[in-house]
Amino acid sequence: MADEEMIPINVWLAGRSYRIRIAPHEEEAVRKSIKQADAKITELRTAYAGKDDQDFIAMCLLSYAADGAVSTFNHPLLQQEVTDMVSKIDEVLGSDT
Repeated sequence: MADEEMIPINVWLAGRSYRIRIAPHEEEAVRKSIKQADAKITELRTAYAGKDDQDFIAMCLLSYAADGAVSTFNHPLLQQEVTDMVSKIDEVLGSDT
């Protein structure tokens, strides 16, 4: 990405403007992600009144991190690899007994 020209864009998250630099081909995905994160923060504000924006941003980040971890573990190819490894371990352990 260092060789690729970066463009500056302004995005709004939790009522604040942030200027970030991204690759031009990433702009649509980044803007969509920011919009989804802002919607999640709005949802959290409704559910947990009395917190400040930093709390909501942290909660949003934790939510996305947890979702990403769960989806990684639920990935079909990864599940197949784990199943294969368990079978191999069972074979090795079963051959000694």
